[in-house]
Amino acid sequence: MAQLFFKYGAMNSGKTIEILKVAHNYEEQDKPVVLMTSGVDTRDGLGKVSSRIGLSREATPIFHETNVYDYIKKLDFIPYCILVDESQFLEKHHVVQLAKIVDELEIPVMAFGLKNDFKNDLFEGSKYLLLYADKLEELKTICWFCHKKAIMNLRMNDGQAVYTGEQIQIGGNEAYYPVCRKHYLHPEI
Repeated sequence: MAQLFFKYGAMNSGKTIEILKVAHNYEEQDKPVVLMTSGVDTRDGLGKVSSRIGLSREATPIFHETNVYDYIKKLDFIPYCILVDESQFLEKHHVVQLAKIVDELEIPVMAFGLKNDFKNDLFEGSKYLLLYADKLEELKTICWFCHKKAIMNLRMNDGQAVYTGEQIQIGGNEAYYPVCRKHYLHPEI
């Protein structure tokens, strides 16, 4: 039975390496997958799924106007799984389309992304994945400053914590740290 999975974690929790591993494992068994990512994240180029450890793959970008359900339905093959990276940047209609892929086409969907932004608000895609997903899984990492589990993302600018600004600012270790609650509130401790 197909299900919608949401695998979330703070920055540096291995979400992208996990999605690349899942894709590899399916394809090694001659089971085709569809790899997708948000069109918002263009750090390494449009339609690229890239991990911090250097592995990357081409993926189909999802934009505001993309109908993911129609895209999958029109493929000339039936994928064993749909894998979506940077799913926090999806919009509600995309998440509903992913659920429709699971329910009507009976294809499993695994979405990977952040749960909360640097202000500790939910991203739109994450909010609806938390509501619509059949299974939730937290991918864990440790705080940048201590040994506790990181549950938040701290935005940094010139060595200073930033708590205001636009929700979306694409960046990696130069701009964001995975942190525990204590170090989110007091990064200097």
